[in-house]
Amino acid sequence: MKKSRGRTSRKRRRKHLQRFMYGVNCSHKLEYIKLKKWLKDRGFGDGSLRPAQFWGTGRGLMTTRALQAGELVISLPEKCLVTTSTVLNSCLGEYIMKWKPPVSPLIALCTFLIAEKHAGEKSLWKPYLDILPKTYTCPVCLEQEVVQLFPEPLRKQAQEQRTTVHELYMSSKAFFSSLQSLFAENTATIFNHSALEWAWCTINTRTIYMKHSQRECFSLEPDVYALAPFLDLLNHSPNVQVKAAFNEQSRSYEIQTNSQCKKYEEVFICYGPHDNQRLLLEYGFVAIDNPHSSVYVSSDTLLKYFPPLDKQKNAKLSILKDHDLLENLTFGWDGPSWRLLTALKVLSLGEDEFTCWRRALLGDVISARNEQQALNITTKICHFLIEETQHVLLQIFQMKRDKENLKEQLTLVEALRLEDLKILQKSAEILCSLNMTTV
Repeated sequence: MKKSRGRTSRKRRRKHLQRFMYGVNCSHKLEYIKLKKWLKDRGFGDGSLRPAQFWGTGRGLMTTRALQAGELVISLPEKCLVTTSTVLNSCLGEYIMKWKPPVSPLIALCTFLIAEKHAGEKSLWKPYLDILPKTYTCPVCLEQEVVQLFPEPLRKQAQEQRTTVHELYMSSKAFFSSLQSLFAENTATIFNHSALEWAWCTINTRTIYMKHSQRECFSLEPDVYALAPFLDLLNHSPNVQVKAAFNEQSRSYEIQTNSQCKKYEEVFICYGPHDNQRLLLEYGFVAIDNPHSSVYVSSDTLLKYFPPLDKQKNAKLSILKDHDLLENLTFGWDGPSWRLLTALKVLSLGEDEFTCWRRALLGDVISARNEQQALNITTKICHFLIEETQHVLLQIFQMKRDKENLKEQLTLVEALRLEDLKILQKSAEILCSLNMTTV
């Protein structure tokens, strides 16, 4: 009996919807089959977790059964982790032990990753290296014209990140050269800037926190990194809670969920209560509808809306600086932050009110005029930032059309700016209600 076309069409739609909701299982792919076998040889059973491709988050892990709050999601044996102990037990160990001044734990891990990647088929870690991203979207990897579209203070932080990686490379060149006897090829070719950038991003975006005891062969920088194969496929969600730690009894790194998860859904962990600028800076992605996100107001933007002839302007700025109220001034989902409103109230103090600045810092109402002026300026700043964000989004739209090679990078900044726009529009609504109440 032939199936009706309508039934077949409905089945296809249902299957498409399930893929949209649950993701597509990827565990049949060769790289994951090899990884599973490699992990099994080291004592790890993946339980109910399977690698999958999800519509919203890309590659992640799905569960093949419902998970309850309090359940152990994953337990990864110590043998599977890449730590500084792994590095010292490799052929790099003796070179690190005798190098002076000592290298940092970070550089030791970067060196290990580059060396193992260069070893190719000979590397014992190849099944893991094969599933690591080939490229990253941390600011250090982005084109300068894309970084220019970042809001402040992210633009400045992105430049600092670029400088950090460059200085790390320059300061490590002599150490890399000392490894020449291990390689047939010139170490300058193997340990180049691009290779270090990739290794640095791998560690920055994928390591778990695991404290190790201080060793003399390393510099005094904290030794807190561990790469966790398979576990590092878990994506971040700001809406979940987990407990994660190394279990000394089982000698495994364990993650316990505090949230329920339905069968075939993506399993998430939380990297911490980070806003989107921090997520993009440290991990190279943006979380949609992130409750921790906020839009920053620079001190330059703040001062645009105050009369330049205010005789007490310098004194007010000095007060704000002394009380750390010229930075981290933000708009959030619940409107302007207390810090932003307080800074604006101090700057709005009239000549006859200036002596009340301490009360303003404590949140006291100084006068109806002061309250209204601070509110008006907050509204103006909010609208200015909305216009600025819309202008940048238009720029991105035009660049995406003209520069196909930058499309992925531009889409990332676009996601950040669209989230900012939602927050600012919500703040504008809140401010409108406050203004109506005041009137």
